[in-house]
Amino acid sequence: MKTPEDVCPDLPDWPERWAGLPEDIPYGKALLGVMRPFMQHIIAQGCHVRTIQRHMDNLWLLGGEIIRDVSLDEEYDSPPMERLMYSIGPDDGPLSRHCYTEVEQKSFDETCRQLYRFLFKR
Repeated sequence: MKTPEDVCPDLPDWPERWAGLPEDIPYGKALLGVMRPFMQHIIAQGCHVRTIQRHMDNLWLLGGEIIRDVSLDEEYDSPPMERLMYSIGPDDGPLSRHCYTEVEQKSFDETCRQLYRFLFKR
């Protein structure tokens, strides 16, 4: 595994898959650009394949939540980095509509914490 696409071959399609409206796609592409260095970082750390996949799955969920919020609020002018700062923190991430158990939400929160530290605490 060397690239995020090695883990998630459909990664380039995420912005279109997150989108509910055509306006969501450019925002999703920009958001993916912000997330990509973190994806590369977790791969470079040499984590187990399942750990990397879990983080990628959680990033997919996070992107969907952010795009949904941006779309509902029509805040396409809000930079993706700013929206990430608003959405994640040192303790957790947003409540995900797609985490059905406490274990799933805790896993999602762990990815959000690591992303937060990577982006804002380096």
